[in-house]
Amino acid sequence: MEIPEIRTWIMFYLISFVGLLWAAFLSVQGVMLWVSLFLVIVIVGINFFTLYNQMKLRASRKEMLRHLVQGFDRKTQEEDNRKAD
Repeated sequence: MEIPEIRTWIMFYLISFVGLLWAAFLSVQGVMLWVSLFLVIVIVGINFFTLYNQMKLRASRKEMLRHLVQGFDRKTQEEDNRKAD
């Protein structure tokens, strides 16, 4: 991850942590167990979905960069072959 993205991830996980703490507080009080369970499921689901999308995005960027480098390598090899002939 790049440096500007780290700040975003820190804020994202801090907000998630606060939500989980609030869910734990509600479950300890025993008043709204269904709300705390729903909150935990939503937070874990959003985290899973976000990480999955970031992994797909990173894989697609890596594939694009590999494709660009392969094209560059082929071009330089062709130029080397022409110089050798």
